[in-house]
Amino acid sequence: MYSGYDDTICAPATIPGTGAITIIRVSGPKALEIADKVVSCRQGASAAGPAGDIAGDTAGNRTCSSGTIASAPGYTIRFGTIYDEKKKPLDDVLVSIFRAPHSYTGEDSAEISCHASKYIADTIMQMLIAAGARTAEPGEFTRRAFVNGKMDLAQAEAVADLIASQNAAAHRVAVNQLKGGFSRELKKMRDKMLHIVSLMELELDFSDEDVQFADRDELDSLLKSTIRHISTLLESFRLGNVIKNGVPVAIVGATNTGKSTLLNALLGEERAIVSDIHGTTRDTVEETMNIGGVLFRFIDTAGIRDTDETIERIGIERSWKKFHEASVILAMIDVTRAEDEVAASVNSILDQVDLKNQHLIFILNKCDLIEGTAAEKNGASDTAGSEADSGYGTEFGHGSMANKNVNIKNYIVSLIEEHHIRVYGRFPWDSDDASHSERPVPGRKARQCDATSGNNAEIISISAKTGQGLDVLKSALACSRRDLLADSDTTLITNARHYEALSNARDALVRVRKGLSDALPSDLLSQDIREALYHIGTIVGEISTDEVLGNIFRNFCIGK
Repeated sequence: MYSGYDDTICAPATIPGTGAITIIRVSGPKALEIADKVVSCRQGASAAGPAGDIAGDTAGNRTCSSGTIASAPGYTIRFGTIYDEKKKPLDDVLVSIFRAPHSYTGEDSAEISCHASKYIADTIMQMLIAAGARTAEPGEFTRRAFVNGKMDLAQAEAVADLIASQNAAAHRVAVNQLKGGFSRELKKMRDKMLHIVSLMELELDFSDEDVQFADRDELDSLLKSTIRHISTLLESFRLGNVIKNGVPVAIVGATNTGKSTLLNALLGEERAIVSDIHGTTRDTVEETMNIGGVLFRFIDTAGIRDTDETIERIGIERSWKKFHEASVILAMIDVTRAEDEVAASVNSILDQVDLKNQHLIFILNKCDLIEGTAAEKNGASDTAGSEADSGYGTEFGHGSMANKNVNIKNYIVSLIEEHHIRVYGRFPWDSDDASHSERPVPGRKARQCDATSGNNAEIISISAKTGQGLDVLKSALACSRRDLLADSDTTLITNARHYEALSNARDALVRVRKGLSDALPSDLLSQDIREALYHIGTIVGEISTDEVLGNIFRNFCIGK
């Protein structure tokens, strides 16, 4: 075992005062010796140990011939008491013993489990430091695990992602990377290129004889497949970043359509300011929420309208920026407004949305103001309802209040149809599959076709104020990104550092392919291959510097 460290570190691995137990980790060459100076193990009171060390006293209790931590074998636990400086008992503790190299860090390690009092944890830390340890730096336990060969750099970074995972999808991606699948892919790729470049550099020793050890066709084939594989990994970054940081959901629409009310209703708290005054929201407000195992990042935006007010115009510009960056668009429509206002809102959204890459949900808000009785909400017809009762105009036809809601949906579907004919030259439900030939039912997905049609829209009626329809909306959101929950071992890039390194590696390999076609000499080709090898090596840590390691591990929590 190699270790670049000759000192011993300690830190709480859990947050004191937040549970019943706090664990304090100690790792390094003197970890067990230092633990013995702090913990007085009771003679004959071992919680576990080899059978040869255990005997029975006259009362039939399990006893141990040696109660010290330093003499205990690995994977055992000692029970003891910690006394303060006045020799008074501070706490009874359990000490888990791990011997090198069979520990997380690859060093001798001890984990002291005490009661989760901040006073107790702080006192134990002071005693460990007085006994010869020092406080660990952020991520230093994992950094030592990397230095000691317990994991590569990509796996070490996955540890931080695993700790930070807030949903099932992020957890799955982090676990897959921690298992080493991504690293194995890169190392296999790197070994093949290293073999080729070694043969090319060997040719330089025989330059006078004009021989080729590296098959150029084999090299071109390898370069082609490697570039294609790296490109696939790079393309996965968008999905991986969404999983790690949350699916960006932009809540957009005209002023006073209920965007802030919807955000508050989804979160169950008053996060955004709600007011009848137009233009209240001047900047974006972001909050995350786990729905169906996927983390969604909701972005409440400024109301979109024509205005001469400088600050509000800046807010509207930011709204459109967030709109284009989002994966899901919640387009708020106030169903109590006139037909021309609804048409303007719908068309402005359709003109900006990218339906091949963004999921669009039209939210028909304030449906409680045009829906009457419970029977109507359940779909029953009530011809007694009148426009005077509903307080709604005649733009969407006569009849019951429930029918008006359906008419609004039909109208928006017709606007979506017109948009698709104009942009894609086809109806959104057109498909070679006969099962997809029906016109969409209002209130359900307008998408009744394959993804190539470019349609990715649906319509949902809600009342953000009363909460009506929110469960339907949450289900629609979960379904919109159900691909994130697919049980797959597919490698995804979630780390910006990895993305940059792979981009640089691909650029270098593209230059090599061009150099091959231009018949450049071996030394110039091998230089670019070496550059690609360097960038790939930085991901798994085969090539690293203290500066790079410092940047990575300083983002870890202390104690990990």
